[in-house]
Amino acid sequence: MSTNEKSAAPAPQPAPGRVTRLEYQGKEIILIATAHVSKKSAVLVREVISAEQPDSICVELDEDRLRSMQDPDAWKKTDIVQVIKGKKVGFLIANLILSSYQKKLAARLNTAPGQEMREGVACAEELGKNLVLADRKIQITFMRVWRRITLWEKSKLLFGLIFSFGDDTEVSAADVEKMLEEDMLEAALADIRASVPKVGNVLVDERDQYLAHQIKNAPGPKIAAVLGAAHVAGVKEEIFREQDIESISALPPRSRLAKAVGWIIPILICGLIVLAFAQNVSHGLRQLTAWLLWNSVLAGAFTAAALAHPLSILTAFVLAPFTSINPFLACGWFAGLAEAALKKPTVEDVERVPEDIFTFKGFFRNRFLHILIVVVMANLGSSLGTFAAGLDIITNLIP
Repeated sequence: MSTNEKSAAPAPQPAPGRVTRLEYQGKEIILIATAHVSKKSAVLVREVISAEQPDSICVELDEDRLRSMQDPDAWKKTDIVQVIKGKKVGFLIANLILSSYQKKLAARLNTAPGQEMREGVACAEELGKNLVLADRKIQITFMRVWRRITLWEKSKLLFGLIFSFGDDTEVSAADVEKMLEEDMLEAALADIRASVPKVGNVLVDERDQYLAHQIKNAPGPKIAAVLGAAHVAGVKEEIFREQDIESISALPPRSRLAKAVGWIIPILICGLIVLAFAQNVSHGLRQLTAWLLWNSVLAGAFTAAALAHPLSILTAFVLAPFTSINPFLACGWFAGLAEAALKKPTVEDVERVPEDIFTFKGFFRNRFLHILIVVVMANLGSSLGTFAAGLDIITNLIP
């Protein structure tokens, strides 16, 4: 055992193996391992904090998640139009799926999601202790994952989230014990992590570093930290290391290659069409027609596959060839805005999101969710249309 670490006190512990004690530069740090939907974890948190009376209580939350926890229905006020304009459709889908899944599990276990974190916050308020929100903003975590993976991996991520949780999901005592070993977000993305190591690095390793930095720098000589059990081992190691906190807290910029490709492809396509016209007007018209048809047909077809309104399908069909040559625009935005205007979500739609998000029928019946799918499918069709049109144009130029 490290000289920086000391054994747990001989007095009986509320839950053996769930409390880890460390000494770091004169501070006593107590890590409390929890499951995010376990009643026992919530009881454990209160017992340990009440017994230890720490100067600071750290919880695995950020400002936004704490606000959401305190006002769980705040997301119902979401303006779907602003989500589309803000390019946050993928982020919203992931957030809704994860929060809905957690609520479903908590309901089956007759507890509240995140109850152990609520207990940590409540104890800080009741005892007058420092409350430290120790986790990185979830938006930054999602965006760091999103910008590190390919288009194919992004598709796997979104569809993996949707199809991982069905109505027949059963929760046993063994499942709860497993949750003591895995963060909810990490468990949800387990299959993706297995095939895309970059996801695990951002979800686990970086957050371990961030959490450790926040915990060891919390005020006072005695600190208690409420953590998902999956993070305890990593945080325990990171406490004694230096972290580049600025690097892992920043929203990573798009790579130069990604920016370049966003412009190179449309410029190349336009150049090839112009070249075809220079060689022969009829040949140029064929190339231009190929570009228009591939983009329009595939964007329209994918939007139709999402069971969009005919005018939303027409919007995707007409605009896809033009949005494909402008990196600042996306066909799905316009199709989604059209769908939102034609089929405005009702209050009932928004309230039914936690139930509807896990079924095909629910996704297409719920207008709020349906708009999100229209955006995704229109963009996917437009991207495939651009690829197919480019291949067609290049092939026709080869003698």
